[in-house]
Amino acid sequence: MDIHPVNVDEFDDGATAVELENPVPFDHYNNASAQPQPLSTLGDANLEPYEGMEFDSEHAARIFYNSYARRIGFSTRVSVYQRSRRDGAIICRQIVCSREGFRRDAGHNRSKRQRTITRVGCKAQITVKKHISGKWAVSRLVKEHNHELVPPDKVHCLRSHRHVSGPARSLIDTLQAAGMGPSGVMSVLIKESGGINNVGFTKVDCQNYMSSSRQKTLGTGGQAVFNYLERMQNEDPAFFCAVQGDFGNSTGNIFWADALSRMNYNHFGDTVTFDTTYRTNRYRVPFSPFTGWNHHGQPVLFGCVLLLNESESSFVWLFKAWLDAMSGRHPISITTDQDRIIRAAVAQVFPGTRHRFCKWSVFREAQEKLSDVYHSYPTFEADFQRCINVTETVDEFESCWKSLLLRYSLGDNEWLQSMYNTRQHWVPVYLRDTFFGEMNVTQGSDNISSYFDGYINASTNTQILIKQYEKAVASRYEKEVKADYDTLNTAPALKTPSPMEKQAANLYTGKIFMKFQEELVETLAYPAIAIDDTGLEVMYRVAKFGEDHKAHFVKFNIFRKKANCSCQMFEFLGIICKHVLAVFRVTNVLTLPSHYILKRWTRNAKSGVAVDGGTVEMPSNSPEPYAARYDNLCHEAIKFIGEGTESVHAFHVAMDALNEAAKKVASAKEHDSAVIKSFPFNSGQQLQSGSEDQEKKIQELSEELEDASRRCEGYRAKLVDVLKDMEEQKLKMSVKKKNGEAKPKEWADGGIREGGRGNAQKGVKVEKERVWRPIIALKKTRRTMKARQGVPPSHHTAHAFLGSSCCQVLTLPSRVDPLQTSAVVSLHGRLSVRVPF
Repeated sequence: MDIHPVNVDEFDDGATAVELENPVPFDHYNNASAQPQPLSTLGDANLEPYEGMEFDSEHAARIFYNSYARRIGFSTRVSVYQRSRRDGAIICRQIVCSREGFRRDAGHNRSKRQRTITRVGCKAQITVKKHISGKWAVSRLVKEHNHELVPPDKVHCLRSHRHVSGPARSLIDTLQAAGMGPSGVMSVLIKESGGINNVGFTKVDCQNYMSSSRQKTLGTGGQAVFNYLERMQNEDPAFFCAVQGDFGNSTGNIFWADALSRMNYNHFGDTVTFDTTYRTNRYRVPFSPFTGWNHHGQPVLFGCVLLLNESESSFVWLFKAWLDAMSGRHPISITTDQDRIIRAAVAQVFPGTRHRFCKWSVFREAQEKLSDVYHSYPTFEADFQRCINVTETVDEFESCWKSLLLRYSLGDNEWLQSMYNTRQHWVPVYLRDTFFGEMNVTQGSDNISSYFDGYINASTNTQILIKQYEKAVASRYEKEVKADYDTLNTAPALKTPSPMEKQAANLYTGKIFMKFQEELVETLAYPAIAIDDTGLEVMYRVAKFGEDHKAHFVKFNIFRKKANCSCQMFEFLGIICKHVLAVFRVTNVLTLPSHYILKRWTRNAKSGVAVDGGTVEMPSNSPEPYAARYDNLCHEAIKFIGEGTESVHAFHVAMDALNEAAKKVASAKEHDSAVIKSFPFNSGQQLQSGSEDQEKKIQELSEELEDASRRCEGYRAKLVDVLKDMEEQKLKMSVKKKNGEAKPKEWADGGIREGGRGNAQKGVKVEKERVWRPIIALKKTRRTMKARQGVPPSHHTAHAFLGSSCCQVLTLPSRVDPLQTSAVVSLHGRLSVRVPF
């Protein structure tokens, strides 16, 4: 293994470590017998470090030790580290007291200005080493200091505890833009923080930041950015660029969006994420993208910004510029950092858009704000995330939150109280009624920094920014093309004989279908039970077999085939949930209704052209997709402009040609409009219009539809009653038919029931109507007919031969069994019937 000294290494809260001439070897620290101490001592709120103490990461260890140092009264800095020979990863890190070691003697090159001696050879330090399990454990600890410690009221002056945070920077920029000086800014910060000890930095730090913000520029790489913008404006007429200030001035904010980004927003602009990871991860370039999700669930780009000023007015300018690039179309939802300045700008520019805080950034901030709690109580992190991610109802979350605060005695924690006050913006149970398009609904992995992962990071500077940006865009486009190809040329494996699954396989893209298929298969373990029927709607209780305590409730409209589930997965994700599918299964809904097929998740998500904010599907004879037609037309127009401006004569010819072309294009648009109006739209392709006449007409049609629905429900109820009556009659017929299959004993023996006196043979014919009422017919024939004795009658009949030819019929009640009934007729025509009851 190699041991490397650290020349300059930034600590997360602003501290820097100076160069070490003789790094300390770590060989004697590799003590395999050192076991982690039991965590029973972690109940103390003022947790002390100890050998064997474990952390999830090196970063967590540094945060904890610096928090411990603030509580004790000293400053920290990172020292040497150790890399693995196998992959070069850091596997050991030493964090020391800032007064560790001694300053090197500069000899004859000593500076004229005498610097204060701060290094006194303090041995206090902590060394953390990475284990095979991935955990970082304390392998060496020295607590003793050889200098006096700083009292609590002055600890905020120590270097490692001074840091101008992202929210503080935004507030300083805002106050500075309003003309306020450093003293006034510090007064506001002290009042907002509840005291100078809580500000986190000194007035000198504030002055330095305000001075640097005035001189903040893109540096030497700024010219590369402006060259890219000029090149794109020349090559792509649809390229949008906005600069806060003069173009070419590298001190203003810069926003741009190419034609592909603007077209992507037209198809997938229902939910947007504004990524400000650079503020928390200390990027060298203040680069922030606007992103979303395409029809494969992949991140897609909507524009980028270089944000050199972080005041509220700058964010307002940025959001307005982005909205102009997207034709003024507001998204349904937007996800950002929970910074107060950004929240105010979003509320001002997007008043009707649902604003969500990035849950990943909330959890990251929790590790910093609650570092003592995290290490004092090993189970707190799991309980905290379970309270946020697993609870499924508002009441369940409220109960779990109160229990969490009570269990860990955190009722007075100011940060938790502030996050609870804004819970509607980041806790999932409050956000499920709005579309955000994320596959993992209940997971805490919604890290907004995803589109440029692997291309732009903390070490990226402005000189290579554009090159990395173009590589990332090309890579994302290639992945989308690959996903399109796989969807069109790879048939998914079906797991059920359901026609709904086959329908979804032909509609959805590959990844979205897999999510739907997962929900569909799980319905086999989710029985749906009707618990309330109002005639128009039926309420079903759906729970997994054996887990009745985790039931969901689905309200189903039979006529409209619309269902609302308490889990709200369709509203949040746009894919129907297992609970609604279980109701469809018991109500014989065999195919997905059109209103449950979100076009943005289908294979044809990018088909159609934009008209007044909506998407109109073009007829199938359209030879090229919209993007290809747009690109080809732009390139031809650019060449035409270049040739048409070479001379005055060429210019006049070009203008005449453009005027003629404009007339032909207008004629073609009128023809296309007529075709579009005659072309049938499905439910996912309706035009949106904000005119009052159309809204009134839609309202009238909705009322008529509602009235028709009520009438149809009445007809349906009557029809159901008739069907029930027919089923009862059918059941009675089947029972009678089954009883009639057994022959009477006397018929099986070939005998005929007789009665009376004289030479006449008497008999009775018993028949059964096709409905369900049996009858007895008495038939009299001439005496010259011969009796068919000894021959079993067909169809269970018995004949009696009388001297008259009249016929008498007697109808028996439906409860009487005709096979057990007998009748005798005397010579005088008297009828005697034996009916068993």
